[in-house]
Amino acid sequence: IFGVDLPFCCFLRFDDLKEGDVVRHDGKRSDGYLEHIFKHAAKELFGMDVKEITYKALKNKDFQEVTLEKDGETVLRFAAAYGFRNIQNMVLKLKKGKFLYHFVEVLACPGGCLNGKGQAQTEDGKPDRALLAQMEEMYTAIPVRLPETNLHVQRMYQDWLEGMDSKKVQDTLHTTYSAVSQSTSSLDIKW
Repeated sequence: IFGVDLPFCCFLRFDDLKEGDVVRHDGKRSDGYLEHIFKHAAKELFGMDVKEITYKALKNKDFQEVTLEKDGETVLRFAAAYGFRNIQNMVLKLKKGKFLYHFVEVLACPGGCLNGKGQAQTEDGKPDRALLAQMEEMYTAIPVRLPETNLHVQRMYQDWLEGMDSKKVQDTLHTTYSAVSQSTSSLDIKW
């Protein structure tokens, strides 16, 4: 399963937010929801309450792995792939059948969302490392709240999705996967 981080702000109107309403999800930076999903999966699937996860950098700091072991066996294997180079390498491994992950969080920006091209840069177009560090510090000062306890998320489920267990929730937020036959078209993209 691949998780692509989409900003939650797509679903919110900001005119009714108060300062205390601004919260962040679990995680060390402004990246996606890998940590939250990992902890939730560990609890729901294996009855394990994970307080803190440890990232293991593989080829570089923008391709990291998180695993959960139970009785000496790895039962969950998640990865975070940031930047197009890492995404390309991930797709190549997937095509070769050498991709062992249950969940992969994919972000286009190396270093995560705060390091995106829409962020402040120096006059010569390079990332402003001091500003990035300041933004990360400010981000980590925001209180953490589980997404399911957020009043805006609860309101979205009630008003837009017609309840937690509705057909609209199943149709909108859940998907199924099936094998796709290999195409022999010359239009195939070769990574």
